[in-house]
Amino acid sequence: MARIVQFEKTGGPEVLQIVEKSVREPGANEVRIKVKAIGLNRSETLFRSGNYFDNPKLPAQLGYEAAGIVESVGQGVTHVKAGDAVSVVPGFAPNAYGLYGELVVAPAAVVVKHADNLSFEEAAATWMAYGTVYDGLVGTARLQAGEFVVIPAASSSLGIAAIQVVNKLKAIPIALTRKRDKKEAILKAGAKHVIVTEDEDLVAKIMEITNGKGAEVTFDPVGGATFKKLIEASARYGRIVLYGLLAPEPTEIDIFGLMGKLANITSSIILTSSMDPLKLEKMVEFINSGMKDGSLKPLIAKTFPLDQIVDAHKYLESNQQFGKIVVTV
Repeated sequence: MARIVQFEKTGGPEVLQIVEKSVREPGANEVRIKVKAIGLNRSETLFRSGNYFDNPKLPAQLGYEAAGIVESVGQGVTHVKAGDAVSVVPGFAPNAYGLYGELVVAPAAVVVKHADNLSFEEAAATWMAYGTVYDGLVGTARLQAGEFVVIPAASSSLGIAAIQVVNKLKAIPIALTRKRDKKEAILKAGAKHVIVTEDEDLVAKIMEITNGKGAEVTFDPVGGATFKKLIEASARYGRIVLYGLLAPEPTEIDIFGLMGKLANITSSIILTSSMDPLKLEKMVEFINSGMKDGSLKPLIAKTFPLDQIVDAHKYLESNQQFGKIVVTV
């Protein structure tokens, strides 16, 4: 028996329940893990509330990202064994597996050995953020040294990861934040430039920073009304990568402005890399090497014990955090 988190109806954080259940043995190509830490993600709040692309099959579990110790492995699993410290890369449908719990089963294909200098909390804060950034900036945008990269929502765990990856690739991060109170923290996180969008003219400032050229790459999780400004601030032949739609309003595109820039708008999600074995191997190698040499380092905003999972989700939805929220087990 183990404590796991489930919900029997969709809704706010209060629908989450901790229950004791028997956790099945791992099947072929599966791994059973004693969880030490869980990374929380905004997509999980959407799934919990019934606003995700996949409707939960109730009672449902939650969780894409966890770190812990291998307890047992199923038939065909050879890359990890009982006793190994591992973490799980998001790479499965939300109804297929759930990682919020003391003991969980995960698909072996996305169970990896993280860099050995990471704590379990840091490992649980790694893969969604850095994997999404890797897929967007390395796999999709093909970011090159010296290019300017605009990073909206820069205080999020993905925004911080993007700043670090851009610096690792010797490009130039331009971070966007709505409010001035996070500017200094974003600069300390490695941004070369920070634009406070409530106070400054977004387009004019990007053009000033880039000497009138515009940004070669934009890595945007927001969309919405600001998206037209991001196109306007793009360089000729710029690459604009959407990896989320946080804005509640529709995303508007100025077609003539886009054509005038000859810019390319595309989308990116971590599954493009995590569900392809060859791409996953390259992604894990890139991220682990960065963790080992210190160029990449997860920033944890706050930790909560498993008993406080409801409070953890409330905090996640408050948008107060700077970095990743982690639940310890």
